[in-house]
Amino acid sequence: MHAVNAKRLLPHQPSVEGGDPGPDDLDSPAIEAAALDIPPPETERALQKGIWERPAQTAASYQGPKDGSTVLRFDILLAHIMPPDGEDVKIKRYVVYELTVSQDGETQDTQPTKIERRYTDFRELYLALKRLHPAEMANKYFPAKVLMGNFKTELIGERSAAFEAFLTYVASQANLKESKEFLRFLQHDELTRACQFLDERRNENAIPILENCFRLLNKIYMNRSRPVLLILCRLVAACTSSPVPHHSAERWALLALNRFETLCDIDLLPLYIPLLHTCAHLWWQRGQDQKPITDRLNDMSKKGINIANTSTLMQAIHKIDPRTETI
Repeated sequence: MHAVNAKRLLPHQPSVEGGDPGPDDLDSPAIEAAALDIPPPETERALQKGIWERPAQTAASYQGPKDGSTVLRFDILLAHIMPPDGEDVKIKRYVVYELTVSQDGETQDTQPTKIERRYTDFRELYLALKRLHPAEMANKYFPAKVLMGNFKTELIGERSAAFEAFLTYVASQANLKESKEFLRFLQHDELTRACQFLDERRNENAIPILENCFRLLNKIYMNRSRPVLLILCRLVAACTSSPVPHHSAERWALLALNRFETLCDIDLLPLYIPLLHTCAHLWWQRGQDQKPITDRLNDMSKKGINIANTSTLMQAIHKIDPRTETI
């Protein structure tokens, strides 16, 4: 069963481009099958190796919208038990769910984005939204904790379907979708890890994480929304803060410049001048014509806007969305 979001109110422009802690289940299907001398089903044999997998939909059976709209999908097709067998027996085992987010049109999304979450992450989001938005969350189902059977195929499958339906509902309600709690669920873990890499000047490790965060948020929010532009600017900063720019720096910088055109969010405008200065320097490093960017800065100066901003792009981001000391 797949949870499917309703048609968006506005067209979305394409971008460029685990289980709760609990005791091990002693009453496992594998033990029962062995006792009966019956080979366990294929899914149970996979789960014995620490993997649960739901068959993916085939391209031939896909039926998407025919009116040019897109459909946001949340799918959990894979889960695995951590830590794997034989690794760190002192750590209590848990289930990690691989959440796939896609934006399908007449054809399926060929570049879905994936993140991994535990049951506790889904439950934390559910409880926070229920507390802050009781009307929207009234009578919404969420799978309860269990003391036994956390690693049973049936439970993982049921929870996966429930998580899909829950996230689809959240994304369909404006108050829930725009909440800090939902955004935290989508990016907090990855963004924290990326910022740690940036602190350590390991930009090459941070950039792929930030790219995945951007692609994820770009599927869920509008192109010029605050979450999308913030992560895009953080990505540009990560690509350009080293003496030698990352090979994808120009591509992300061009996209950021395009997204900031006709921007109306006054809170994000402090990023625009540092972004322009960053792009001008990048263009100079690449031996490209800076005139379109410097002309834009001069036009802003003639309108009385102070363009002599000494803040770096990362410093400007940090004022709006402080994380770790990535400045």
